[in-house]
Amino acid sequence: MARTTPARNPEAAKQASTTGEPGKAKAAGRAKASGKDGAPGPGPRRRTVRLRILAALVAGAAAVGGTLAYRTVTAGTGERPVTVDEASRLALSRLNLFQASPVTLALTAAEGGDVTVRVEGVVDYRVRRGVGRYQVTGASGPLDHGLVVWDAGGLGLAPEPAGVDGPAWKQAERVPRQGWSPRSYTADPLDAGLQLVVQLGADRPDNPLLLAQSGARRLGGERIDGRDYDRFAGPRAQGAAPDGERSPLTYWVDGDGGLRRVTMRMPGLGTPTAVEFSGQDSGAVLPEAPWLTG
Repeated sequence: MARTTPARNPEAAKQASTTGEPGKAKAAGRAKASGKDGAPGPGPRRRTVRLRILAALVAGAAAVGGTLAYRTVTAGTGERPVTVDEASRLALSRLNLFQASPVTLALTAAEGGDVTVRVEGVVDYRVRRGVGRYQVTGASGPLDHGLVVWDAGGLGLAPEPAGVDGPAWKQAERVPRQGWSPRSYTADPLDAGLQLVVQLGADRPDNPLLLAQSGARRLGGERIDGRDYDRFAGPRAQGAAPDGERSPLTYWVDGDGGLRRVTMRMPGLGTPTAVEFSGQDSGAVLPEAPWLTG
């Protein structure tokens, strides 16, 4: 959630539009470190880091004249600026995701024209690489399916190998290098979602004071699978949104800084791209990068 460097700022993915195409899929149809619900659970290290961030944030607020002091009140039900505690949890969420790697996910992207692409797979933030199984669905039903692998530079598509069962990462191991069709990212909603996914984890916490000062807001609360989450509008990227306008990214974060869900509004589309995290898959082994686009 940092504001200035794209490598650490998932806001950069919001620049995507609805043009472009999700590779071969569109050509066919528009062409356990886990909590109760599978989200990363709290541990001594996480609590220690959180306390340090919270102390630093309180000290920072005092240093700038107490501008955040009023935000320590009990959370209300309406939209408002984040409190000190909320900013610290939001700051920790990307680090917690990194430390829980590899994590399972489901991404859903609306492509327009009643076409939806869903990717179910796993991402490892230690190597910034993901692999999954995609399915394209239109108004008349399924249109295409296969494997997708991606990293910060691009993605690759391949048919699912015949006679190979198991998760997508196991199937990807059986696809020969020449079996992948690599390409660079486009402005397509699926591509924007995959780029967002690979940017969400970080090996250090964000600066909570900067998050609060950059427009992060609490939108409300929600209970998912028996666990309580706060919904936060993310910080606004510098120069990307007018003052008073919400970030296109919304985060669902639990009381320990565990990230469960992220949505991204796309220009021209009523349904935002959504990413759901469902816990650690410690046995996942991501393949090398046969989809290199260089």
